[in-house]
Amino acid sequence: MGQTGRTGQDVGVAGRHARCLISKDMTVRTLLSCFLVAVLADVAAADCRDETALGRAFVVCTFDPARDRIVTALNNEAGVPYGRFRPFVDAEQARGRTVRFAMNGGMYDDAKAPIGLYVQDGKELKSANTRPGPGNFHMLPNGVFYVRGDTAGVMETRAFVDAGIEPDFATQSGPMLLIDGQFHPRFLKNSGSRKYRNGVGIVADNGAAAFAISKEPVTFWEFAALYRDRLGCRDALFLDGTISSLYAPDIGRRDFLYPIGPIIAVVD
Repeated sequence: MGQTGRTGQDVGVAGRHARCLISKDMTVRTLLSCFLVAVLADVAAADCRDETALGRAFVVCTFDPARDRIVTALNNEAGVPYGRFRPFVDAEQARGRTVRFAMNGGMYDDAKAPIGLYVQDGKELKSANTRPGPGNFHMLPNGVFYVRGDTAGVMETRAFVDAGIEPDFATQSGPMLLIDGQFHPRFLKNSGSRKYRNGVGIVADNGAAAFAISKEPVTFWEFAALYRDRLGCRDALFLDGTISSLYAPDIGRRDFLYPIGPIIAVVD
């Protein structure tokens, strides 16, 4: 609890998004009301929440790129992939930063290197991959999640390349889940292929980046329905399946079961 020794001092119960100022003239009832409002405001501003779509359960974590620092990460200072969340979290802590959220952020090869576009701190470490091929990544159109200044976006890969965007952070994966509000043309409503899946979409109303991970095996159709019908996105990107992992300590998630390559994180 924060100090309350002088008029106008911030009280520290309200977290990142609200504050409660007290004065010597406050009654006990007013003071308690102030604390309650502050706590409720912080709960309302929680990053992660449960959602459902077509009867399937998901965790959704939403961030405002104008306020929250969304980054990509891959290697430690020795040039070796972090491989899991814990080494990345520890490295950021050693730099005086706190990782509030992290998710596996794109597909990778046996060396845990990205197989598509990867940009970190404005440096392109891997160019865009527009070649056809096997697997989910090459189920065209695939796409790019990027952050540029205070804006985040999801775009089909060829459109992203043609637009000449120079992002601060970016990662490529595939397939696209939604393209301008439409399901990927190869998704089947009655598909029997269910896996744990994670992805990212952009909320049309406010530009927030919505990261989702399923709590049970789901189809691509069900996952796309979450983004279109529940989250209000017009463009969304599949990040990976089976190995899908989440680091969100505020809700007790610190997944560690599977190795990972690129990471998308929110760092304070």
